[in-house]
Amino acid sequence: MSKITKLAQITAAAAFAVGAWASTAAAQDLKFFTIGTGGTAYTYYPVGGVIANAISKPPGSRECGKGGSCGVDGLIASAVSSRGSVDNVNAIISGLRNSGFAQSDVAYWAYTGTGTMEGKEPAKDLRTIAALFEEHIHLVALADSGINSVADLAGKRVSLDEPGSGTYVDAKLILESNGLSTDDVTAEALKGGAASEALRNGKIDAFFVVAGYPTGSLVELASAADIKLVPIDGAGAKALTDKYGFFAEGVIPADTYEGVGEVNTVAVGAQWFTSAKEDDDLIYAITKALWNKESRKLLDVGHAKGKTITPDTALNGVGVPLHAGAARFYEEAGLVVSMDDDKSAIMDEIGKIEARIEALREMIK
Repeated sequence: MSKITKLAQITAAAAFAVGAWASTAAAQDLKFFTIGTGGTAYTYYPVGGVIANAISKPPGSRECGKGGSCGVDGLIASAVSSRGSVDNVNAIISGLRNSGFAQSDVAYWAYTGTGTMEGKEPAKDLRTIAALFEEHIHLVALADSGINSVADLAGKRVSLDEPGSGTYVDAKLILESNGLSTDDVTAEALKGGAASEALRNGKIDAFFVVAGYPTGSLVELASAADIKLVPIDGAGAKALTDKYGFFAEGVIPADTYEGVGEVNTVAVGAQWFTSAKEDDDLIYAITKALWNKESRKLLDVGHAKGKTITPDTALNGVGVPLHAGAARFYEEAGLVVSMDDDKSAIMDEIGKIEARIEALREMIK
């Protein structure tokens, strides 16, 4: 009986040791990766959740193509709510987050230390993973507000969103391009549902949102109140797009929001950024997982904007250098010209120019 008890104890101890070893090994294999998004009522957050799901593959997951994840082995990615573009860029550079979404204009200005980031140290370690989708600037007011243009905001109570958000940056630029400044309005710093609620309760007259349409908070607002989207067009829009190449004129289609007709506005690109310090192999694997055909299914059903996130537009409007890992994937996929190919093309052009010069010399003779 004593021998049996002792054997049982040894067996239990061995089992415990094996279990502890397995747990330690699994923990060592785990990698965590954060994606800074935006407010929960806007587009960044739900899209971030879809992408986090697509690139994750915790230990014990089923195999890709067999009902399991096609993400990166051992990776657990999470979408983190944040104040938006500026906040995400700062968090990436400081090492607080592994990656984040940001507007193309905000990221470029941060990388170069220009535009609205002039005077600040350039964020030279900022790198691009992919361009995702277009974000349209929504200027929202009640249908009977009498606000029919940006100029009509003068003297009104207007929410520009929180400082640290891309919306706040763009709202100020839109005011300026239309001859206004924050001194000409009573500026508030409300976000998402808070801005919608304030509009309904008469505490503000209008608010700005920069998001891919349809954005959840506005869908809810339009179903509960008669609203309008104020056009951002004409000379003001032209001044904006002429001065800042990252803005483009765009349209939000009729019935995107209940009872709201088609409206002209301006748009910027939403892109996914990380730090140059992130491991090349990891970012390569994440980029590859993002564009896996199984991820396509998740993007198509996960959010209305998901269908517009495609490899064909993955490099559209990219003004910040690609991360080395992402660049490797795109080169393998034939989506970018490698440096060697680029040099070869340049040399070919130089050869052609030299041949023309020689031909001209012969003609002169």
